[in-house]
Amino acid sequence: MGLFGKKPLKIGLIGLGKIAVDQHIPSIRGNKRLELVAGCSPHTRPEGVNAYPDMDAMMTAHPEIEAIAICTPPQIRHEIAKQVISIGRHVFLEKPPAATLGEAEAIKMLAEAKGVSLLASWHSRFAPAVEATRKWVSERQIKSITIHWKENVRQWHPGQKWIFEAGGMGVFDPGINSLSILTRILADSVMVKSADLHIPVNCDAPIQVEMDMMTEVGFPIRAEYDFLQTGVQTWSIYIESTSYEKLTLSMGGTELEIDGHTVIKQKEAEYAGLYAHFHDLIRAGKSDADFSPLRIVADAMLLGKRIAAPEYIE
Repeated sequence: MGLFGKKPLKIGLIGLGKIAVDQHIPSIRGNKRLELVAGCSPHTRPEGVNAYPDMDAMMTAHPEIEAIAICTPPQIRHEIAKQVISIGRHVFLEKPPAATLGEAEAIKMLAEAKGVSLLASWHSRFAPAVEATRKWVSERQIKSITIHWKENVRQWHPGQKWIFEAGGMGVFDPGINSLSILTRILADSVMVKSADLHIPVNCDAPIQVEMDMMTEVGFPIRAEYDFLQTGVQTWSIYIESTSYEKLTLSMGGTELEIDGHTVIKQKEAEYAGLYAHFHDLIRAGKSDADFSPLRIVADAMLLGKRIAAPEYIE
């Protein structure tokens, strides 16, 4: 694949559902170094997008596409990524990168062998207050971390039945965003010690989770995830140092409070940052494929106690 110099990077999308419409399409169009050429989906046809029924049709019509973002549910991402890499296109994987760690590692190896850039995207790492939190943590001894990631699945994921199917991850679909932040702000490995997985009797993935983790240096991390939160939605990480300083990273990483004082409060522009990063990786001939957030979810599923929850009806 020849690099594009000053010309915009030509991008195609596979999957034209809610996340593509809400985030990918506007973020690509908002970056002068990128050009959205086309997308494909069996059913969806967003306004203003050259849309095709499948990847073969899209690439036949637009062989100039240099990179492809895969915005499908995770259960089918590995097979699609294989096809994209086989034709030498750079790959942007929506999170989580695949349904399993094995699939994610296979994608990474294929990309390395083919010499294409691979981005396993973790959009929450690009929230405006994450890097300031990382710096604060690096300068202190941490006593404990608590994660509360609680939202209303009916509000944020309407009609997305795949999310409660095997491989859809349930409440870990948003919860993995907190783990992507956690693994970014900590230099240490994070290990799952126990988890309660509340799985509706008519579903295959959890709707609520309580999880205890530990870092290599030994401080505890408690995470509570809930897909049935009504009223105020909570996407917060609470950190306490051994000297009793307190940091709160809230609203998914857009707001930062230290010892009761607001330090950062900005609008989210995560996907704009992700796509700028994707562009720069390709220009440098590099990849960014960190699977540590997915590994934590996999460990929770391995260790977790399964608890029957009431039937879920959207």
